[in-house]
Amino acid sequence: MITFDDFSKVDIRVGKITNAELLKDGKYSTHRVAVDFGDTVGTKQSCARLVNYSIDDLVGKQVVAVVNFSPKQIGKHISEVLLLGVPDNAGECVLLAPDSEVPLGGNVY
Repeated sequence: MITFDDFSKVDIRVGKITNAELLKDGKYSTHRVAVDFGDTVGTKQSCARLVNYSIDDLVGKQVVAVVNFSPKQIGKHISEVLLLGVPDNAGECVLLAPDSEVPLGGNVY
């Protein structure tokens, strides 16, 4: 179990995917995306296994991500934020997203 103070250290924000590309050499990640979190955080890169999504599905989509983890090397790429999702029936990621458009950079609480 963790305390609320532990949870409050995790900076979870809403961003919008501004660019997405397929990773042809990715073993665990299928896409690299750029996510705009607004003025406070800026635009960050993330690598993720997103087999349920096409490039057109991703660009313009609002997503929820952890923005205060240290950057992580994923194969040949650096992932600066962790996109949050849940597994579908096949175990593939379905991205968490707000039900309606919200301001970029908004904190999850």
